[in-house]
Amino acid sequence: FITPFMYQRYVKGQREVLAILTTFGSTTFFGIPIVGAVYGAKGVMYSSIFNIGYRIFLYSYAYIKMSGLKMEAKNIKKMFANPIVIATFFGLFFWLAQHLVPQVTVHAAINGVQTTGMTTVAFYRIDQTALWLYKPLTYLANLSSPLAWLAIGVTLRSISFADAAKDKTPWYYALNKVILVPLLNLVILWLLDITGILPLSFVAVATVVVMMATPTASVASAYAISFDREAVLSSNASFISTICAVVMMPVWIAILQVVSGLGVFH
Repeated sequence: FITPFMYQRYVKGQREVLAILTTFGSTTFFGIPIVGAVYGAKGVMYSSIFNIGYRIFLYSYAYIKMSGLKMEAKNIKKMFANPIVIATFFGLFFWLAQHLVPQVTVHAAINGVQTTGMTTVAFYRIDQTALWLYKPLTYLANLSSPLAWLAIGVTLRSISFADAAKDKTPWYYALNKVILVPLLNLVILWLLDITGILPLSFVAVATVVVMMATPTASVASAYAISFDREAVLSSNASFISTICAVVMMPVWIAILQVVSGLGVFH
């Protein structure tokens, strides 16, 4: 709701695209590894929960906006019939129900490598019970972002790096994406916490801030290219925001550590 106001001086088409690019970041391939490295298993858990709602809106609302479809009943039905949205809901259901279904005892697997230790898990936990299926699916999943980056690179071939760097819009977008939006989230979460509306732990808040400070989501850029919605601008924005995010992420982590030291959150 806030992001469209950041781009009021742009024409409607650019404003809508920039708002979508600002709202959705590369949480899976940029955010989760950082959260896991800094905040451990608890951070990964919070980031996974964050990604449930994030993916639902990315593959539904963002798709509708970037494709140019109107928010009509038939399009909303099409939106929720998206296979990725359906898979996300199924994944949420299976995650919640994993302790209620038949359990099996297997050798525990860590990062796709089976160990000598034993663990008891739901029968459909293929990351533990069927590594032969889990590994190729993981390889396929890991191809999604590189393929989108290739598409971005092909789009950028029509413009030089110097021209991309001279364009002020991607820099303004990057400022919003990796600095202003995470800051707004930090402030809003702090207000929700001190008012008692939504008490939050520090790790939960830090996870949200890191996830929102990620560069452009590759899926959002792919939408722009696929539907010819400011494709060059989106590719430039993705490129510039990635550079800025690499620089700013250590800064955000340092800021969050200072916040933790102040005892602002539990």
